[in-house]
Amino acid sequence: MFKLTTQSRYLLGRLVTAVFSVFGAMLLIFVLLSLVPGDPATALLGPMATPEYARQFVQELGLDQPIQIRLWRFFLHAATGDLGTDVISGRSVDEIIWAALPSTFTLALAAMALACLIGIPAGVFSAVRKGSILDMLIAAVSVVFVSIPSFILGIFLLVIFSVWLNWLPVLGTGPVSLSSQIAGMILPTVALSLGWIGLIARLIRTSMLETLGENFIRTARAYGLRENLVLYKYALKNAIIPALAVIGMGIGRLLGGAILIEILFARQGLGSVLYNALQARNFSVLQGTVFVVVVIFVVVNLVIELCYSFFDPRIRSGRH
Repeated sequence: MFKLTTQSRYLLGRLVTAVFSVFGAMLLIFVLLSLVPGDPATALLGPMATPEYARQFVQELGLDQPIQIRLWRFFLHAATGDLGTDVISGRSVDEIIWAALPSTFTLALAAMALACLIGIPAGVFSAVRKGSILDMLIAAVSVVFVSIPSFILGIFLLVIFSVWLNWLPVLGTGPVSLSSQIAGMILPTVALSLGWIGLIARLIRTSMLETLGENFIRTARAYGLRENLVLYKYALKNAIIPALAVIGMGIGRLLGGAILIEILFARQGLGSVLYNALQARNFSVLQGTVFVVVVIFVVVNLVIELCYSFFDPRIRSGRH
């Protein structure tokens, strides 16, 4: 009889959880859309559309069907890569999403990369210099960054660096040149990453303080290993495990936060697609976009959980 290993059971459990997460998220979206007041046909066709044409339009979109039937049809088509058709432009929804996804994904990855690049060393430094003035300064700045929403930070950055100093472009992604694209990415990336810089720094600091008190760290120091080797090869490898959860969830949340940032900075991406679809009550585009964002969020978190098992085998063996 075939018997699953511990690692296989762990992986299978994570995959089942991922599938149910996607299903649950889409079920919630379909329920919320059904509760939105007003007639979607009137919003899409305008008030001049006749009742007969509006009724026919709703039937063609399948909006007169129960939620479970519409959800089942959506997943059947999504399994083949068909996310529907935009009733306004006539373009396929997957074409619209794939055209907008690189911009949003680049912004989210750049923000998380910047957050890790600054937050991890700041957390390590703060833990090593515990109780110092710089430690307290990093703690205060981290709390401020975490407390202020990214779009508020974006407004401040726009006013200071674009309006007052005129160093960076005010709105949009800029012309085609590489330098203009990079300049247009700076303010959105910084605005989106500041909160995560503070959060990662505090997590790394707390985890590093716990790890530095472990016996294997004292043993490494007793063998006369260089302090940088002890900190970054032994201590940080273990201390970074809790931060991986935040980084994994951060990618998905940054995709959501990018919606407001893209609107604020007039950038084209999933945020603008989702916002425009919500305003026009364009359900096909809205459902497809949310589905892609949820899948990305679930897949990234699944990869991060598998990374846990690489750094700490106790997680997959159930001994944590």
